[in-house]
Amino acid sequence: MTHSARITSAPANMTPLPNGLRPHLTPTARAWLDQALAEAAQGITPTTELHLAEAARRCGPPHADTARILILQAAHPTPSDLTRVYDRGTADERRAVLQALPHVVPGPEGLPLVEDALRTNDTRLLTAALGPYAARHLSAHLWRHAILKCLFTGVPVAGVAQLAARAHGDAELARMLADFAAERIAAGRPVPDDLHHVLALTDPEAAPPLPAPEGGGPHGKES
Repeated sequence: MTHSARITSAPANMTPLPNGLRPHLTPTARAWLDQALAEAAQGITPTTELHLAEAARRCGPPHADTARILILQAAHPTPSDLTRVYDRGTADERRAVLQALPHVVPGPEGLPLVEDALRTNDTRLLTAALGPYAARHLSAHLWRHAILKCLFTGVPVAGVAQLAARAHGDAELARMLADFAAERIAAGRPVPDDLHHVLALTDPEAAPPLPAPEGGGPHGKES
């Protein structure tokens, strides 16, 4: 897929997103969402961007993320579309773009957005960036450093997609975790409990995790 190609049907390696949101919405919110999805079928237009911005007000904050992802999926955006929405959006809208990636981008073209989020200190963006899309496409080198950033910033590793599969037998990740723990101890600071959890996952003698439902992400060992 080129940056100008629009996806009009979901390829086999993209995650389907069932719309289970509507039963939780008021009639007014359902009508708004139906209209927003219909208009999104025209692509990422100024109207679509407006709908993304007002999703929390229209559907309620608990449902805003799902509504935004559904709108993005209906728009069949190109990577360039997603970059524009991400660059212009609030933190909430950026999080929705990151969460939408496995549903709208079949290949690695969305990785620059993941990498941008991993450079921030916004813990919600970090969490969203390490979802199924990163598990599938992020290089081993960047993924390892993302895990360390989670430990440093206090982002729970339980939210990292395919953590066990990617950490299993990863000697380089184990080395990095040990170094990080040693630095914390030397500085008189506590070692996060999550570090011990991830370190245990790197044990090559441990039973390998079961295959992921979607076939899992890459498990390269390059450094």
